[in-house]
Amino acid sequence: MARAAVGPRAYLGCYTSDGAGGRGIGVAVRDPRTGALTVTSTIDVTDPSFLAPSPDGRFLYAVDEGSGPGSVTAVDLRQDPPKVLNTVAVQGNAPTHLCVTPDGRWALTANYDSGSVSVLRIAADGSLGEVTDVARHNGSGPDPDRQAGPHAHQVLVDPSGRWILAVDLGVDSVYVYRLADGKLIPHDQVRMAAGSGPRHLCFHPDDRRAYVANELDSTITVCEWFADDGILRPVQAVAADSNTGGSRNYPSEPVVSRDGRILYVANRGHDNIATFGLFDNLLVPLATTPCGGVFPRDLTLDPEGTRLYAANQKSNSVTRLDLDPMTGLPGAASPPLDFPAASCVLFG
Repeated sequence: MARAAVGPRAYLGCYTSDGAGGRGIGVAVRDPRTGALTVTSTIDVTDPSFLAPSPDGRFLYAVDEGSGPGSVTAVDLRQDPPKVLNTVAVQGNAPTHLCVTPDGRWALTANYDSGSVSVLRIAADGSLGEVTDVARHNGSGPDPDRQAGPHAHQVLVDPSGRWILAVDLGVDSVYVYRLADGKLIPHDQVRMAAGSGPRHLCFHPDDRRAYVANELDSTITVCEWFADDGILRPVQAVAADSNTGGSRNYPSEPVVSRDGRILYVANRGHDNIATFGLFDNLLVPLATTPCGGVFPRDLTLDPEGTRLYAANQKSNSVTRLDLDPMTGLPGAASPPLDFPAASCVLFG
């Protein structure tokens, strides 16, 4: 599912605690000719490591991924400068990801340390209300360091708007839920390969396929998606970077091109972007391209689908890579935009 538009600006997430160096949500403008970003102001929010817009683009929501109890902050984008509306605890620790339902009534967070998914009500004025449900995952995986318990890493709505999917690194699973009146109703638990550590999932534009970036075994899993029945079926797994020789590479974010021909995957271990051709349910490695920074935590297409932007957490930068209009392959990375502890890029 493509990220919704949030207006003419770009918004940058980061880490602010424990000496990370970030100062809050960066508000940036984009040069329409070159794609260059210029940060014009900062919204004072703690550890806004991931951002999500409301469907109508009027509001922005940010997790607080600091250690201990986590929270979500609502921001009114109609104000200039944008105005913080309120911050609400999610009843879970270290929320790493969030989404907003297509009707704009609910925000959901994936709480990494707690291995849970929280649902929060959204008021008509965009502010956050109470937590209406917390779904807690159970189990563990074979990696004693990273999989001693559940670690929900992502939550998103499927393209049909009927299902909630939660990707859990700790128990090698993708959970499928229904959302009814603010309550998560379990539907299925889809098992990935043991020790794979699924992190993030993205859908193909045809809405019938999905791609899961597995952080621990450095693979990408191709899945079929059957929205009528809420069924996710893994069919193939390939190395996230064919040049690594099997070493752990910590893939972070998968992104599909607008035309559905190409899958891009950010690899933090080797600081590159791997490019794959998409042929039905097959992934074919095409190239790897340096991302221009260190530890690309997030990867985002611009609204036109002509450039990729990498948020490079450990080099405190955001870089952009132009895509060849014929092949879809990324070119060389631009000179970096300085942005401390960069973790997320969201475009209008």
